[in-house]
Amino acid sequence: MPSKQKKLIVIAGPTASGKTQIAIQLAMELQTEILSADSRQFYKEMRIGTASPTQEQLQTVPHHFIGHISIHQPYNVAQYETQALEKLKALFLTHDEVILTGGSGLFIDAVCIGMDTMPEISDEVRSQVNELYQQSGLKGLQDLVQQYDSEYFKLVDTQNPRRLQRALEVYFQTGKPMSFYRKRQTQSRPFEVLWIGLQPKPVVLENRIRLRTEKMLAEGWMEEARQLFPYRHLNALNTVGYKELFEYMEGKYDLEATVEYIKLHTRQYAKRQRTWFRKNKNYHWFDPARHDLLFDYVKSVL
Repeated sequence: MPSKQKKLIVIAGPTASGKTQIAIQLAMELQTEILSADSRQFYKEMRIGTASPTQEQLQTVPHHFIGHISIHQPYNVAQYETQALEKLKALFLTHDEVILTGGSGLFIDAVCIGMDTMPEISDEVRSQVNELYQQSGLKGLQDLVQQYDSEYFKLVDTQNPRRLQRALEVYFQTGKPMSFYRKRQTQSRPFEVLWIGLQPKPVVLENRIRLRTEKMLAEGWMEEARQLFPYRHLNALNTVGYKELFEYMEGKYDLEATVEYIKLHTRQYAKRQRTWFRKNKNYHWFDPARHDLLFDYVKSVL
């Protein structure tokens, strides 16, 4: 008899859609483990503001790639792909199914279908783009990426200057847009992927974002951000929530406006996440409020 095909169960969705709890419940039923594909939760210094699983949740089900690196440690999607595949190889020795969950579509895709081959960028081009950023700021980068690669601009985190710089580096180096290099060629994997997407009703997701923002602030997010303020230039901290809190500390906004900006920018981020996931037609979508239907579906195909 041939050995049973190992399965990687992806549970993806926008921020605040309930991925963590559903992944834990499913992992308990399947008696398996969880890999995080949330690029913000990789950093051990950013526990509160990334809504990382609590210590109780981490003890309930084994998790991997939660708080495993420092904000001072360079890290990229290629490193994650290599490490995640190594971890899966080990886990599949004792488990028929493993769960991969998170909201970072690029990192999920790297594990499941492989990284695209990206061109090498010369020091000259990298310096040119960095100078553009210094002169024209985030808005200048946004305008150029929209001009040169409108397709990628619809998907990229437009508040992340490093992602925008990378797109411009690729364009200036090769004359071809980032979207050209992102035409994915699926790589062979020694496991089958079951694609699950969470899709809360818009009004529910908006409310969850509001409540979660207020909960994180009540849990000490401001103090966490204050400790990280000296390192705000690091790419790891260039993310929704922390950026707004840093601007508050710099005196740009009062606290009430800052909280509203966090909620607004989180909703915008969730919209970009949905756009990314919707490109992949393999996803099966479920309302997290009916997780029973999701669990029934998973069991029916295992």
